[in-house]
Amino acid sequence: MKYMLIWRASDEGNAAMADADFEKVLASVGQYNDELIRAGVLIAAEGLAPDESVVVDFSSEPPVVTDGPYGETKELFGGFYILNVASKEEAIEWARRAPSFGPGFKTEIRRVTTIDEFPQDNEWIQKERAWREATGQL
Repeated sequence: MKYMLIWRASDEGNAAMADADFEKVLASVGQYNDELIRAGVLIAAEGLAPDESVVVDFSSEPPVVTDGPYGETKELFGGFYILNVASKEEAIEWARRAPSFGPGFKTEIRRVTTIDEFPQDNEWIQKERAWREATGQL
């Protein structure tokens, strides 16, 4: 099963990172990534650049595009991992082993749904399945 580990930082966490030794941060994240790779569970891991984001709001027609991320949010989505593990419990254990940067940081864990969970007789699901098979994703 695939799980997404979503790294979130509050204002407090972001402020602490401004004073952090970047080489130490890279080393701790690098060691964690190496553990995930050696265990064979890592599918993807990416950070997100907050200064290059926009929000498309579908509350009106046409949708409104504004600079993002949301300024009023208390915990910004700063990066993610996608892991292929046997269970939610295993995903939780990997999240617990992630580098700790102190107060102001959280990791949300969400199961990633698969195409098999959708109606297989739907033409759009069939087209997506064909694309996934053609690109080696299934």
